[in-house]
Amino acid sequence: MIDLRSDTVTKPTDAMRQAMANADVGDDQYGEDPTVGRLEQLAANLLGKEAAVYVASGTMGNLAALLAHCGRGDEIIMGDECHIFWYESGGAAALGGMPFSLVPNLANGELDLDVVRQRIRAKRAGYPPTGVICVENTQNRCGGTIMPTDHLAELRAIADEHGIPIHMDGARIFNAAAGSDTPVERIASYADTVQFCLSKGLAAPVGSIVAGSAEFIERARGARKILGGAMRQSGVIAAAGVVALESMIDRLSDDHARARRLAEALATIDGINIDLDAVQTNIVIFKTEPAVNQLAFVEGMKANGVLVSNYGTRGVRMVTHYQIDDAAIDTAIAAATAVMSGQAVAA
Repeated sequence: MIDLRSDTVTKPTDAMRQAMANADVGDDQYGEDPTVGRLEQLAANLLGKEAAVYVASGTMGNLAALLAHCGRGDEIIMGDECHIFWYESGGAAALGGMPFSLVPNLANGELDLDVVRQRIRAKRAGYPPTGVICVENTQNRCGGTIMPTDHLAELRAIADEHGIPIHMDGARIFNAAAGSDTPVERIASYADTVQFCLSKGLAAPVGSIVAGSAEFIERARGARKILGGAMRQSGVIAAAGVVALESMIDRLSDDHARARRLAEALATIDGINIDLDAVQTNIVIFKTEPAVNQLAFVEGMKANGVLVSNYGTRGVRMVTHYQIDDAAIDTAIAAATAVMSGQAVAA
Protein backbone atom coordinates (compact mmCIF):
# COMPACT_ATOMS: atom_id res chain seq x y z
CA MET A 1 0.00 0.00 0.00
CA ILE A 2 1.38 3.39 -1.01
CA ASP A 3 0.72 5.84 1.80
CA LEU A 4 0.32 9.47 0.75
CA ARG A 5 -1.89 10.50 3.68
CA SER A 6 0.89 12.43 5.43
CA ASP A 7 4.63 12.65 5.93
CA THR A 8 3.98 11.55 9.52
CA VAL A 9 3.67 7.95 8.33
CA THR A 10 7.39 7.63 7.62
CA LYS A 11 9.30 4.78 9.22
CA PRO A 12 12.69 5.45 10.84
CA THR A 13 15.69 4.83 8.61
CA ASP A 14 18.18 2.07 9.32
CA ALA A 15 20.63 4.71 10.55
CA MET A 16 18.02 6.00 12.99
CA ARG A 17 17.30 2.52 14.32
CA GLN A 18 21.02 1.90 14.83
CA ALA A 19 21.44 5.24 16.61
CA MET A 20 18.47 4.48 18.85
CA ALA A 21 19.89 1.08 19.78
CA ASN A 22 23.27 2.58 20.68
CA ALA A 23 22.10 5.84 22.27
CA ASP A 24 23.96 7.15 25.30
CA VAL A 25 21.20 8.01 27.78
CA GLY A 26 20.55 9.54 31.19
CA ASP A 27 17.64 11.04 33.10
CA ASP A 28 16.35 13.99 31.11
CA GLN A 29 14.37 15.22 34.11
CA TYR A 30 17.73 15.92 35.74
CA GLY A 31 19.15 17.32 32.52
CA GLU A 32 21.46 14.33 32.31
CA ASP A 33 20.56 12.72 28.99
CA PRO A 34 23.51 13.53 26.70
CA THR A 35 21.70 12.54 23.50
CA VAL A 36 18.75 14.81 24.27
CA GLY A 37 21.20 17.60 25.05
CA ARG A 38 22.98 17.05 21.75
CA LEU A 39 19.69 17.13 19.84
CA GLU A 40 18.54 20.31 21.56
CA GLN A 41 21.85 22.12 20.95
CA LEU A 42 21.97 20.99 17.32
CA ALA A 43 18.42 22.21 16.74
CA ALA A 44 19.07 25.57 18.44
CA ASN A 45 22.20 26.11 16.37
CA LEU A 46 20.42 25.31 13.10
CA LEU A 47 17.67 27.81 13.88
CA GLY A 48 19.98 30.49 15.24
CA LYS A 49 18.37 30.41 18.69
CA GLU A 50 19.97 30.32 22.12
CA ALA A 51 18.32 27.15 23.36
CA ALA A 52 15.81 24.43 22.57
CA VAL A 53 13.72 21.80 24.32
CA TYR A 54 12.70 18.36 23.05
CA VAL A 55 8.97 17.59 23.31
CA ALA A 56 6.84 14.60 22.43
CA SER A 57 4.87 16.16 19.55
CA GLY A 58 4.24 19.30 17.55
CA THR A 59 0.96 19.84 19.36
CA MET A 60 2.74 19.67 22.71
CA GLY A 61 5.45 21.98 21.41
CA ASN A 62 3.02 24.64 20.25
CA LEU A 63 1.03 24.44 23.48
CA ALA A 64 4.13 24.58 25.68
CA ALA A 65 5.27 27.64 23.75
CA LEU A 66 1.90 29.37 24.10
CA LEU A 67 1.78 28.62 27.83
CA ALA A 68 5.26 30.08 28.17
CA HIS A 69 4.35 33.21 26.18
CA CYS A 70 0.95 33.96 27.71
CA GLY A 71 -0.95 34.19 30.96
CA ARG A 72 -4.57 33.16 31.45
CA GLY A 73 -6.83 35.50 29.52
CA ASP A 74 -4.12 36.63 27.11
CA GLU A 75 -5.36 36.55 23.53
CA ILE A 76 -3.59 34.70 20.71
CA ILE A 77 -3.72 36.11 17.19
CA MET A 78 -3.55 33.34 14.58
CA GLY A 79 -4.67 32.48 11.06
CA ASP A 80 -8.10 30.97 10.57
CA GLU A 81 -6.54 28.06 8.62
CA CYS A 82 -3.72 27.39 11.07
CA HIS A 83 -2.95 23.97 12.53
CA ILE A 84 -3.16 25.26 16.11
CA PHE A 85 -6.78 26.26 15.56
CA TRP A 86 -7.90 23.27 13.50
CA TYR A 87 -6.06 20.25 14.84
CA GLU A 88 -4.74 20.84 18.35
CA SER A 89 -7.97 20.32 20.29
CA GLY A 90 -8.22 23.93 21.43
CA GLY A 91 -5.49 23.17 23.97
CA ALA A 92 -4.44 26.77 24.55
CA ALA A 93 -8.02 27.71 25.41
CA ALA A 94 -8.78 24.51 27.33
CA LEU A 95 -5.61 24.37 29.42
CA GLY A 96 -4.28 27.92 29.26
CA GLY A 97 -7.47 29.97 29.34
CA MET A 98 -6.32 31.83 26.22
CA PRO A 99 -8.93 33.07 23.73
CA PHE A 100 -8.19 32.92 20.01
CA SER A 101 -8.44 35.91 17.70
CA LEU A 102 -8.65 34.56 14.15
CA VAL A 103 -7.21 36.44 11.18
CA PRO A 104 -8.00 35.39 7.60
CA ASN A 105 -5.30 33.44 5.82
CA LEU A 106 -5.08 34.55 2.21
CA ALA A 107 -5.17 31.93 -0.52
CA ASN A 108 -1.37 31.65 -0.48
CA GLY A 109 -1.35 31.15 3.30
CA GLU A 110 -0.18 34.63 4.24
CA LEU A 111 -1.94 36.40 7.10
CA ASP A 112 -4.05 39.42 6.23
CA LEU A 113 -1.73 41.93 7.88
CA ASP A 114 -4.30 44.74 7.87
CA VAL A 115 -6.51 42.54 10.02
CA VAL A 116 -3.55 41.60 12.24
CA ARG A 117 -3.07 45.29 12.98
CA GLN A 118 -6.77 45.65 13.80
CA ARG A 119 -6.74 42.66 16.14
CA ILE A 120 -3.93 43.90 18.37
CA ARG A 121 -5.66 45.08 21.52
CA ALA A 122 -5.24 48.50 23.03
CA LYS A 123 -4.26 48.42 26.71
CA ARG A 124 -7.65 49.06 28.24
CA ALA A 125 -9.72 47.62 31.06
CA GLY A 126 -12.05 44.96 29.71
CA TYR A 127 -9.82 44.04 26.78
CA PRO A 128 -7.85 40.81 26.91
CA PRO A 129 -4.15 41.59 26.39
CA THR A 130 -2.63 40.40 23.12
CA GLY A 131 -0.15 37.77 24.25
CA VAL A 132 1.39 36.42 21.06
CA ILE A 133 0.99 36.31 17.29
CA CYS A 134 1.23 32.87 15.65
CA VAL A 135 2.30 32.22 12.07
CA GLU A 136 2.51 28.83 10.32
CA ASN A 137 5.29 28.01 7.85
CA THR A 138 4.73 26.02 5.70
CA GLN A 139 0.99 26.60 5.75
CA ASN A 140 -0.53 23.14 5.71
CA ARG A 141 -4.21 23.76 4.87
CA CYS A 142 -3.29 26.22 2.13
CA GLY A 143 -1.30 23.55 0.32
CA GLY A 144 2.05 23.57 2.07
CA THR A 145 2.72 27.11 0.95
CA ILE A 146 5.84 29.00 2.01
CA MET A 147 5.58 32.32 3.81
CA PRO A 148 7.74 34.83 1.91
CA THR A 149 10.43 36.50 3.97
CA ASP A 150 9.10 39.96 3.12
CA HIS A 151 5.73 38.94 4.59
CA LEU A 152 7.44 37.63 7.72
CA ALA A 153 9.49 40.82 7.97
CA GLU A 154 6.36 42.98 7.81
CA LEU A 155 4.68 40.83 10.44
CA ARG A 156 7.81 41.15 12.59
CA ALA A 157 7.69 44.94 12.26
CA ILE A 158 4.04 45.03 13.34
CA ALA A 159 4.78 42.82 16.35
CA ASP A 160 7.80 44.88 17.36
CA GLU A 161 5.82 48.11 17.14
CA HIS A 162 3.46 46.76 19.79
CA GLY A 163 5.94 44.73 21.83
CA ILE A 164 4.25 41.41 21.03
CA PRO A 165 6.21 38.16 20.50
CA ILE A 166 5.80 35.92 17.44
CA HIS A 167 5.58 32.15 17.66
CA MET A 168 6.14 30.22 14.44
CA ASP A 169 4.50 26.85 14.03
CA GLY A 170 7.29 25.67 11.78
CA ALA A 171 6.27 22.02 11.77
CA ARG A 172 7.71 21.89 8.23
CA ILE A 173 10.11 24.84 8.44
CA PHE A 174 12.86 22.83 6.75
CA ASN A 175 10.50 22.28 3.81
CA ALA A 176 9.99 26.05 3.72
CA ALA A 177 13.75 26.54 3.63
CA ALA A 178 14.28 23.92 0.91
CA GLY A 179 11.38 25.17 -1.18
CA SER A 180 12.48 28.80 -1.10
CA ASP A 181 16.25 28.23 -1.09
CA THR A 182 16.40 30.30 2.09
CA PRO A 183 18.57 29.42 5.11
CA VAL A 184 16.36 28.05 7.85
CA GLU A 185 18.08 30.36 10.34
CA ARG A 186 16.87 33.37 8.36
CA ILE A 187 13.28 32.11 8.34
CA ALA A 188 13.44 31.45 12.08
CA SER A 189 14.88 34.92 12.74
CA TYR A 190 11.49 36.54 12.14
CA ALA A 191 9.98 34.70 15.13
CA ASP A 192 10.86 34.81 18.81
CA THR A 193 10.11 31.11 19.14
CA VAL A 194 9.80 28.24 16.69
CA GLN A 195 8.35 24.75 16.92
CA PHE A 196 9.32 22.20 14.32
CA CYS A 197 8.58 18.50 13.87
CA LEU A 198 11.20 15.80 13.61
CA SER A 199 8.52 13.24 12.76
CA LYS A 200 7.24 14.64 9.45
CA GLY A 201 9.49 15.06 6.43
CA LEU A 202 12.59 14.49 8.54
CA ALA A 203 11.27 10.98 9.24
CA ALA A 204 12.16 10.54 12.91
CA PRO A 205 9.63 8.35 14.72
CA VAL A 206 8.89 10.69 17.64
CA GLY A 207 9.23 14.26 18.70
CA SER A 208 9.41 17.96 18.03
CA ILE A 209 11.60 20.87 19.08
CA VAL A 210 10.77 24.27 20.55
CA ALA A 211 13.55 26.84 20.18
CA GLY A 212 13.98 30.38 21.47
CA SER A 213 15.91 32.39 24.02
CA ALA A 214 17.44 30.58 26.97
CA GLU A 215 15.10 32.34 29.37
CA PHE A 216 12.05 31.41 27.29
CA ILE A 217 13.08 27.78 26.98
CA GLU A 218 13.28 27.48 30.76
CA ARG A 219 9.65 28.58 30.91
CA ALA A 220 8.78 26.18 28.10
CA ARG A 221 10.38 23.34 30.08
CA GLY A 222 8.07 24.21 32.95
CA ALA A 223 5.09 24.14 30.61
CA ARG A 224 6.26 20.79 29.21
CA LYS A 225 6.25 19.42 32.75
CA ILE A 226 2.69 20.64 33.32
CA LEU A 227 1.67 18.85 30.13
CA GLY A 228 3.25 15.61 31.30
CA GLY A 229 5.91 15.77 28.62
CA ALA A 230 9.11 15.67 30.65
CA MET A 231 10.74 12.34 29.94
CA ARG A 232 13.47 10.13 31.44
CA GLN A 233 15.92 8.19 29.23
CA SER A 234 14.51 9.88 26.15
CA GLY A 235 17.85 9.81 24.36
CA VAL A 236 16.63 6.51 22.93
CA ILE A 237 14.19 8.42 20.74
CA ALA A 238 16.15 11.68 20.56
CA ALA A 239 18.94 9.77 18.81
CA ALA A 240 16.70 9.40 15.77
CA GLY A 241 16.13 13.15 15.83
CA VAL A 242 19.88 13.76 15.69
CA VAL A 243 20.14 11.54 12.62
CA ALA A 244 17.17 13.35 11.10
CA LEU A 245 18.82 16.75 11.45
CA GLU A 246 22.17 15.50 10.23
CA SER A 247 21.02 13.45 7.23
CA MET A 248 17.41 14.11 6.17
CA ILE A 249 17.26 17.85 5.52
CA ASP A 250 19.14 17.98 2.22
CA ARG A 251 16.87 15.39 0.57
CA LEU A 252 13.60 17.31 1.15
CA SER A 253 13.85 18.84 -2.32
CA ASP A 254 13.34 15.31 -3.73
CA ASP A 255 9.94 15.19 -2.01
CA HIS A 256 9.09 18.59 -3.47
CA ALA A 257 10.03 17.50 -6.99
CA ARG A 258 7.84 14.39 -6.73
CA ALA A 259 4.94 16.44 -5.37
CA ARG A 260 5.25 18.81 -8.30
CA ARG A 261 5.27 15.93 -10.81
CA LEU A 262 2.24 14.41 -9.10
CA ALA A 263 0.38 17.73 -9.09
CA GLU A 264 1.09 18.46 -12.74
CA ALA A 265 -0.16 15.01 -13.72
CA LEU A 266 -3.32 15.38 -11.62
CA ALA A 267 -4.00 18.71 -13.32
CA THR A 268 -4.36 16.90 -16.65
CA ILE A 269 -7.03 14.48 -15.37
CA ASP A 270 -10.61 15.41 -16.27
CA GLY A 271 -12.61 16.39 -13.20
CA ILE A 272 -9.68 17.24 -10.91
CA ASN A 273 -9.38 20.88 -9.90
CA ILE A 274 -5.96 21.87 -8.54
CA ASP A 275 -4.13 25.15 -7.98
CA LEU A 276 -0.59 24.43 -9.14
CA ASP A 277 0.66 27.72 -7.70
CA ALA A 278 -0.12 26.38 -4.22
CA VAL A 279 2.06 23.28 -4.71
CA GLN A 280 5.32 24.68 -3.37
CA THR A 281 6.64 21.92 -1.14
CA ASN A 282 5.55 18.32 -0.44
CA ILE A 283 1.78 18.81 -0.07
CA VAL A 284 -0.73 18.45 -2.91
CA ILE A 285 -4.36 19.45 -2.29
CA PHE A 286 -7.05 19.22 -4.96
CA LYS A 287 -10.78 18.77 -5.48
CA THR A 288 -12.58 15.98 -7.31
CA GLU A 289 -16.15 17.21 -6.98
CA PRO A 290 -18.56 17.52 -8.65
CA ALA A 291 -17.09 14.96 -11.08
CA VAL A 292 -16.44 12.33 -8.41
CA ASN A 293 -17.62 12.38 -4.80
CA GLN A 294 -14.64 13.11 -2.56
CA LEU A 295 -15.26 10.20 -0.18
CA ALA A 296 -15.72 7.86 -3.13
CA PHE A 297 -12.41 9.08 -4.58
CA VAL A 298 -10.57 8.35 -1.33
CA GLU A 299 -12.08 4.87 -1.16
CA GLY A 300 -11.37 4.28 -4.84
CA MET A 301 -7.72 5.20 -4.37
CA LYS A 302 -7.49 2.80 -1.44
CA ALA A 303 -8.99 0.02 -3.52
CA ASN A 304 -6.24 0.70 -6.05
CA GLY A 305 -3.47 0.52 -3.46
CA VAL A 306 -3.01 4.21 -2.60
CA LEU A 307 -3.93 5.86 0.70
CA VAL A 308 -4.85 9.57 0.53
CA SER A 309 -6.52 11.96 2.97
CA ASN A 310 -10.05 13.28 2.91
CA TYR A 311 -9.31 16.91 3.76
CA GLY A 312 -12.88 18.07 4.25
CA THR A 313 -13.81 21.30 2.56
CA ARG A 314 -10.22 21.74 1.35
CA GLY A 315 -10.50 18.66 -0.86
CA VAL A 316 -8.16 15.66 -1.04
CA ARG A 317 -4.59 15.78 0.26
CA MET A 318 -1.52 13.83 -0.84
CA VAL A 319 1.85 14.30 0.86
CA THR A 320 5.18 13.04 -0.42
CA HIS A 321 7.99 11.82 1.84
CA TYR A 322 11.20 9.80 1.72
CA GLN A 323 9.38 6.48 1.37
CA ILE A 324 7.57 7.68 -1.76
CA ASP A 325 9.73 7.06 -4.82
CA ASP A 326 9.15 7.73 -8.51
CA ALA A 327 7.39 4.39 -8.99
CA ALA A 328 4.95 5.25 -6.19
CA ILE A 329 4.14 8.54 -7.90
CA ASP A 330 3.48 6.68 -11.15
CA THR A 331 1.12 4.32 -9.33
CA ALA A 332 -0.72 7.20 -7.65
CA ILE A 333 -1.19 8.98 -10.99
CA ALA A 334 -2.51 5.82 -12.61
CA ALA A 335 -4.86 5.19 -9.69
CA ALA A 336 -6.24 8.74 -9.77
CA THR A 337 -6.77 8.51 -13.52
CA ALA A 338 -8.65 5.24 -13.10
CA VAL A 339 -10.82 6.44 -10.23
CA MET A 340 -11.79 9.66 -11.99
CA SER A 341 -12.76 7.70 -15.13
CA GLY A 342 -14.64 5.03 -13.18
CA GLN A 343 -12.16 2.32 -14.10
CA ALA A 344 -9.92 0.04 -12.06
CA VAL A 345 -6.14 -0.03 -12.28
CA ALA A 346 -4.95 -3.08 -14.18
CA ALA A 347 -3.32 -5.69 -11.94
